[in-house]
Amino acid sequence: LNARKKIVKDKGVAPTELEEEVAKALFDIEVTPSSDIKADVRDIKISGAQDVEVKNRVALVVHVPFRVWKNVCKIQGRLIRELEKKFNKKHVIFVASRTILDKNFRRKGLKVRPRSRT
Repeated sequence: LNARKKIVKDKGVAPTELEEEVAKALFDIEVTPSSDIKADVRDIKISGAQDVEVKNRVALVVHVPFRVWKNVCKIQGRLIRELEKKFNKKHVIFVASRTILDKNFRRKGLKVRPRSRT
């Protein structure tokens, strides 16, 4: 089962059951021969997933690393439609999880620290 490679977690943290289900759904979309978003889904990984109660329905919030956010945006509409088919009666939302760097950011291999200009 290759779906496990779709989950990016910190070392030693086991993925939850829901995260594994989402990873499996993404993997299924990737291996479906008729899928038109197959190539783009290959690059997408998830960093977390959780269920959120909204009014009287359940929404599935999928956290993706910021590095793959641009790929998610490209195919977001089609990807959400596919995932909503797999997780019936759930809304699917994608959220990018950004890493906030501390003052000692150079050990991560970055030269300049990104900062918000707002």
